[in-house]
This record gives sequence, C-alpha cells and structure tokens, in this order.
Amino acid sequence: MIAENYKEMLNGKSVIRELFTYATERGKEIGYENVFDYSLGNPSVEPPKNFTQAMIDLLQHADPMLLHGYSPTLGNPVFREKTAASLARRFGIPYTAEDIFPTTGAAGAIAHAVRAVTVPGDEIITFAPFFPEYSPYINLTGASLKIVPPRVEDFQIHFEAFEEMINEKTMAVLINTPNNPSGIVYSTETIQKLTAVLTQKSEEYGHTIYIISDEPYREIVFDGVDAPCVSQYYANTLVCYSFSKSLSLPGERIGYIAVNPACKDSALIINMCGQISRGIGHNCPPSIIQLAVAEVIDETSDLSVYETNMNLLYKELTNLGFTCVKPGGTFYIFPKALEEDAKIFSEKAKKYDLMLVPGDSFGCPGYFRMAYCIDTEKVERSLVQLRKFVKECYGVQ
Repeated sequence: MIAENYKEMLNGKSVIRELFTYATERGKEIGYENVFDYSLGNPSVEPPKNFTQAMIDLLQHADPMLLHGYSPTLGNPVFREKTAASLARRFGIPYTAEDIFPTTGAAGAIAHAVRAVTVPGDEIITFAPFFPEYSPYINLTGASLKIVPPRVEDFQIHFEAFEEMINEKTMAVLINTPNNPSGIVYSTETIQKLTAVLTQKSEEYGHTIYIISDEPYREIVFDGVDAPCVSQYYANTLVCYSFSKSLSLPGERIGYIAVNPACKDSALIINMCGQISRGIGHNCPPSIIQLAVAEVIDETSDLSVYETNMNLLYKELTNLGFTCVKPGGTFYIFPKALEEDAKIFSEKAKKYDLMLVPGDSFGCPGYFRMAYCIDTEKVERSLVQLRKFVKECYGVQ
C-alpha cells in the first residue's frame, strides 16, 4: 500500500509552481521576455563574485577529499565557526560554533527545529499571511500547524486572535520576518509584545514555548525600516536561515539553525539535530558549499534592485486604486485584488501575461502576491500590461 497522505497532496500542488510552469510554457510561445512572471521567488541578481572565486580557488587548491567527502555529523567546523563569529559581530549575541547546525536551506532548518521541540500531538502557531509550505513542514511531523488570521491593515501580528489560540499544547511559534508573502517586517513593538506573551504563557503552562524564526530575507530590508533581531529579544529562539536570497544561491541549498546560546537546552538542541538528520535523511549540505559560503559569510549580492522594483510597483498599484501595505523588505508585494475572489482575479490576469499568485494558499483570500525579483526593465514594461488589465476588466482608468 502506498502512503495515502502523500498521494492526497498530489491534489494540492503548489499554486506558485504551477503558475511558474505555465509561464515557462507561455514563454516558449511568445518569448519569456514578454511574460511578466511574478510567480516564483527566485533571486534575479548574481551571487557575489567573491563566492564564485572562492569556489574556483577551492577546486584548484584545496584537498579534494575535504571538498567532496562527507562533512562531520554536525557540519563543517569552519562553516560553523565563521557563521557563529559573524552573528556574534553583527548582533552582539555570543554565538559559538556549538550553536550552529548547517542545513539544506531554511526548509531543512525548519525541519530540524520543529522536530527538536515538538512531538506528535503538539501544536505550532504561525501568523497569516504565511508561506504555504509551512503546512506540510509541520503537519507531516505529527505536530499540528495552527494559523492566526491576518491583521490586514498592516500585516503585523493579530494579537487578540493569537492569545485566543495559544494553549498548553503550543510548543513553538513560527514567525517569518521579513515576511513572505506580504513583504512587511515585524516591528520592534510587535516582537516585544510577542515575547512578552510567550514569556508569560511559558510560565503559565510550565514549559518553554520557543520561537522558530524563519529568516531567509533578513538581509533584504529597505531604507529606514525597523527590523529588530528576534534573538536579541527572546532567549528561546531558534533562527532558521538560508543563503538563498542574501547570496542568490537557492540551488545550492545551504542554510543553518542558530540556537541562541541563552536558550534552554541550547547545546542539547544542536546535538539533537545531528540525530534528527538520521531520521529524515538530511546529512548536511555539500562540503564544498559550506566551505565556499564560509569565505563570504559577511557578504551579500547587490540587493538594491529589489527596493527599486518595490517602489515602482507600489506607486503604480496605489495609483490604480489597489489597497496595498508597503513592503519593508523581501522581494514580494501583497495587494488586495479588485474583486473578492483573488483566484478569478489572477486567472483574468493570465490573459494579459501577468502571473499573479492568489493569496488563498497564504491564508489570506482576496489578496495576491507579486514576486518582483525580475529585471527592473521588465517591471516597467509590465506596468503597461497591468494598466491595460485593470482598465479592460475593472474599468480602472
């Protein structure tokens, strides 16, 4: 007998991936440069040249057995040491190598973090709008994902609904800031209020409630935006990070868990991650990628294009009458559709070769996501189609 739960998932494939596939096929017909594909969050800028050079240098000069052999169970020591030192410099938290566990991107980090702090029957809370893959990430462990409805006026946390949902089964809160899909950044006030609630509830229930902080967009924060470091405000924080966006390396699948050294059982959690890997077949990212990233640990790609694109889209969308919270980071914007059903809205947009992702799977029906990690020139050309779309379909001048 095959596994029915995975079979059933075939009926709920990723809307994002399906749109991306459609856009690719449409591109074969009219040229992909004429398809305004805002579906997939695939970085549009190159990795730093120093990363490429580090790869070349390693291949030319390093011991091949080191580059292509297994790394230790808990990851390459150089990667762990340099990652910890970077975090300590940047955020003033005394991380050491013992607090770092390399993973296959942020997804791999979340997979380990969830299993480290829950058992089947436990609950994890997240806040809409949220990344749709959180559902399988959590629910397939035997824990349950509970979703707090959105506060649509600013997409900060809906605390009234959150405090009604949290209970003695809650073992962790999964947050994503800067946020996919809304692009907002949780403010210092929001993080302080969240940590106050978790501190009080941990005492009330007699067990630690962890924050699992999903931070792949940490480096993409726009000018003047308040972007607090979550771990500075809550000791029991497990940071899940990916270099996919900061270094434009999504295909290399490299990230880490950083457990706050002040976290309860911090050393134990990292060591447990090595054992969790045995159960999920993780066994560390490639050795050469760990070593190459370690060489550029404090660098990023040129991320400035994302703010440029955001400003172009936000101005046009608001001029056309869309309700839209201005993003504080990432490369996503999340406007309200011009009709109640965002699926219908997005389907109409396809006829204008605009690939817009309806917000239903993000826990926020009636909204749609645009991933503006495309060339600025293409963003500018897409505005012509956007104007035509809303004029012909909704009478917007």
